[in-house]
Amino acid sequence: MGIKGLTKLLADNAPRGMKEQKFESYFGRKIAIDASMSIYQFLIVVGRSGTEMLTNEAGETTSHLVGMFSRTIRLLEAGIKPVYVFDGKPPDLKKQELAKRYSRREDATDDLAKATEIGNKEDIEKFSKRTVKVTPQHNDDCKKLLRLMGVPVVEAPSEAEAQCAALCKAEKVYAVASEDMDSLTFGASRFLRHLMDPSSKKIPVMEFDISQILEELELSMDQFIDLCILCGCDYCDSIRGIGPQTALKLVRQHGSMESILENINKERYQIPDDWPYEEARRLFKEPLVTDDEQTELKWAAPDEEGLINFLVKENGFNIDRVTKAVEKIKTAKTKSSQGRYELLSKNLLMVNDVGKNCHSLNFFKS
Repeated sequence: MGIKGLTKLLADNAPRGMKEQKFESYFGRKIAIDASMSIYQFLIVVGRSGTEMLTNEAGETTSHLVGMFSRTIRLLEAGIKPVYVFDGKPPDLKKQELAKRYSRREDATDDLAKATEIGNKEDIEKFSKRTVKVTPQHNDDCKKLLRLMGVPVVEAPSEAEAQCAALCKAEKVYAVASEDMDSLTFGASRFLRHLMDPSSKKIPVMEFDISQILEELELSMDQFIDLCILCGCDYCDSIRGIGPQTALKLVRQHGSMESILENINKERYQIPDDWPYEEARRLFKEPLVTDDEQTELKWAAPDEEGLINFLVKENGFNIDRVTKAVEKIKTAKTKSSQGRYELLSKNLLMVNDVGKNCHSLNFFKS
């Protein structure tokens, strides 16, 4: 779910903290990607027609593998160095939200059965997408694929978004890519939306800068976290009647959640019983993540034989396409290395030019 209404709130109140960027502008950048979010998108979009999905001869779904393989190659060809981060065990406080999602999938399954019975193609398409769930097998398949491609995989102890944000704060990566805005609440210094969209959509990447956002909102990071909790997050219900704009007004007026709850009109706004905002705040401020010193990110050459065995022999991919894809990965790796060398050379030339100019200035001064 992320943070309810946060994108529009920032567009209205902190527009300088958001900017559209070209996909190609991230050449040479290391980007931490929320893997589960990407896999979910692939399962919904890739090769789907109604209830039908791409499968191998054993009838096992392969949409996630097709999507992950092609989209990762696109990133590598653009000179981007992706790091995929996978979810671990969710916090106990998220159980209520997960239960809601389960209930929504159950309702969608019932609606899908009714739509199938009467042959309503539009409803079949709509409700079948709502039944999609990323399984441990989907995750394991993608981890294996990425490792064979030479792309680093990080297994978070808990929330992937929190681990992505930790990598970003530790400057192990340039930015976090996801569609859920709570990466910002976890403190990611830069956050990207639409990076993983297919090129056919032609949607620019939207980059968010947390320091600029805080400056424009005139909030501290602690106040921003309280704002996100008030808007509505995965860890606790929001207060009925308080939307994003009202939440921002209250945080600016009172400064903290404690002061808001003390001064709020209790007759107008019903605060949920045992509202766990303090625990939610703690999860955003001190999430369970792997120590950045223990996280080593390495991009390696693709394992061509391993990829052919896994994709072609086990999952029915076309061998010619896989072989060509492997060549693309190898070419992209060479291109990325050359690009970094050229960028370094350019920077050194600039430093030398600055040095010469400074020397000239000193000469004329004397």
